[in-house]
Amino acid sequence: MVQDIEKSHAGMMEDVEHSPTKASTDDEFASGFTPEEQRKLIHRIDRRLVVTVGVLYCISLMDRTNLSAAAIAGMNKELKLTALMGSVTRYSVVTLVFFTTYIVFQPPATVIVRKLGPRSFLATIVVAWGAVMIGMGFVKTWQELAALRVVLGICEAGFFPSCVYLLSTWYTRYDVGKRYSVFYVLGSLASACAGILAYGLMQMNGLQGYTGWRWIFIIEGTLTCALGIAAWWLLVDFPERAHTSWKFINEREAKFIIDRVNKDRGDANVEPFTLAKFLRAGLDLKIWAYAMIFFDTTCVTYALAYFLPIILQENMGFSVGAAQCLVAPPYALAAIVMFATGYIGDKYKIRGPIICFNMLLCLIGLPIMGFHKSPGVRYFGVFLTTAGANSNVPATMAYQANNIRGQWKRAFCSATLVGFGGIGGIAGGLIFRFQDAPEYHPGLYACIACCLLTLIIVGLTTIVFVRQNGRAARGEIELEDSDEDHQKGFRYTY
Repeated sequence: MVQDIEKSHAGMMEDVEHSPTKASTDDEFASGFTPEEQRKLIHRIDRRLVVTVGVLYCISLMDRTNLSAAAIAGMNKELKLTALMGSVTRYSVVTLVFFTTYIVFQPPATVIVRKLGPRSFLATIVVAWGAVMIGMGFVKTWQELAALRVVLGICEAGFFPSCVYLLSTWYTRYDVGKRYSVFYVLGSLASACAGILAYGLMQMNGLQGYTGWRWIFIIEGTLTCALGIAAWWLLVDFPERAHTSWKFINEREAKFIIDRVNKDRGDANVEPFTLAKFLRAGLDLKIWAYAMIFFDTTCVTYALAYFLPIILQENMGFSVGAAQCLVAPPYALAAIVMFATGYIGDKYKIRGPIICFNMLLCLIGLPIMGFHKSPGVRYFGVFLTTAGANSNVPATMAYQANNIRGQWKRAFCSATLVGFGGIGGIAGGLIFRFQDAPEYHPGLYACIACCLLTLIIVGLTTIVFVRQNGRAARGEIELEDSDEDHQKGFRYTY
């Protein structure tokens, strides 16, 4: 499976020769690689690193969001999840409890992955959450399901921020946008295929005495465990230890990568960890601006992930089978938009305009999705909203990666970014309420507000970046400079 995806994506990242560091690599890197050798090395890293974490994220996203598929496949009825608990349903409670542990365990995870290494840490947690998924197929009550979702949050907490951090250590600032896009494209393909896969697994209803929705969890959990075991060999370490990875690159090639990143932003070398140094990054207001953008984005993406099949069935009148399968086309469009915007962002060295474009797609799609009289036109609105919201995930990741320096600041930023994404998941799990069916207007208003807030934040950060870059150009200040990571000439990307 990994090899097939490698082939399909190998050509998507072949513009490394346009990297802003290329002009300096020929005469300044002691490693002595020719431009052609450099391209081949970067492409080899792309195929091994980006594709491997992308496939694992694919299965992560599928496992995290298959509740909606199971819900309309009989889980809601069998476990009585539509019953109200105060003002929310049991289904909402089950979706939300995942994020309690998912958010809490993220900050220490980025420290642990740096200490243990990605191979050991990520492979272990993938197998662990696969086992939890299998267990969800055997629950008898909604309380048991909720408890397993709490454990799932612990297991998955370290995955996404660790992957974001790992990718940022391997690539220069204007190479990373496409890589984040490919990483998340694979997640979108998972979302596209998840409904179709779930519909197929539903047909196992009655096999061995288990209903169809249970087989969704059992089979997908088994697949996750298998990929987690394979990941022990396929995952790679951070650049300074990459030569120890199974059949990957040698020490000379690793040194080239480290020199390349150091030339770009000067933070490839790892400073000793101290808690004060790690937490000091929280004093930078920009980090919280990136986190808030990610919150706004994930609020919309999780709302779609958890409720889109339900909305397609209840609001637009499609059958259960059609609702499962009609989830796929919007996510396929999202994958195209995602890579296209990532490519443009890297090529023209822009980040903020890409985020604004994605939010405008949502602001056009959400009103169409919620208020047009024709189900077919409302479904068109789903395309725009899904494409804009999901494309903004890698765009935001690249925005923050381009505008920070320092290994531990990067680790802290990855944790806070994804932590706020988890909070966005809580909000996304609440805004579409069953008592608002079938129109779900309050949820649509909340999504629109998130998109508008993102536009405001990007506007404010752009003003700050322009002013700070101007001061740096006049020699008044050095940007993102510290005793641990001293390098002159850094400029913000806006």
